[in-house]
Amino acid sequence: METTSRVGAQAPAAEGGQQVPSARRTVDGYLLAPFPWYGLDEAFTGPRWLMQVGMAADGAVEHGSIGHGDEPSVRNEGTEDKEKFAVVVTVAGNPARRTADGTGLLEATSVSSAAWLAGVGLLSFTWPGQMDHTLRDDWLEQQTETAWVLADDLVGDDWSTLSLPVDGVPTPFHYRESEFGWVLAGSTQAGVHVGAYGRGMSAYGLGFAAIKDIAAYAQ
Repeated sequence: METTSRVGAQAPAAEGGQQVPSARRTVDGYLLAPFPWYGLDEAFTGPRWLMQVGMAADGAVEHGSIGHGDEPSVRNEGTEDKEKFAVVVTVAGNPARRTADGTGLLEATSVSSAAWLAGVGLLSFTWPGQMDHTLRDDWLEQQTETAWVLADDLVGDDWSTLSLPVDGVPTPFHYRESEFGWVLAGSTQAGVHVGAYGRGMSAYGLGFAAIKDIAAYAQ
């Protein structure tokens, strides 16, 4: 199964060398994307916020994330269960192609790409109880590899199928739950792949829609 390269596929980072939502990027990178961005549809009336975009080796925007609800904290064991958020990841539907300088090959993106980015995104906001910095680094590396394996086997027993509306059209998604939250991934009729992850918000009631004006999210 074709999946995007893990090089440059960066999840939102957190404490210990990673980036928290409060340091999220501006809208500039989003405006460079030649594909539509997706978020929760108008049924969601809570806060929405930009996170970050990911670029390929040739500088093209390949994916990015939009947050909804509470901005999750990473190390917040006391209130973790009270946080309600969902992050939508949009991944460009790209075939395998040469880099701009012709010296390399960029792997194709797929639903697995969205599933992996969503899985790693959820991990970036997860800090298991009674775990120090050193142990968390080892844990995060192990769990990231597990997320990669799971994303590469979307027909496996770890995934179920969930139908959710995308631009008003019922769309099948691959869905899985864990003790850390939920992850889902699917494709849209607009030619992009959509992944999502969250905690405290049920995935079963969500709907997705193309964002009409991404610049409005910077206000």
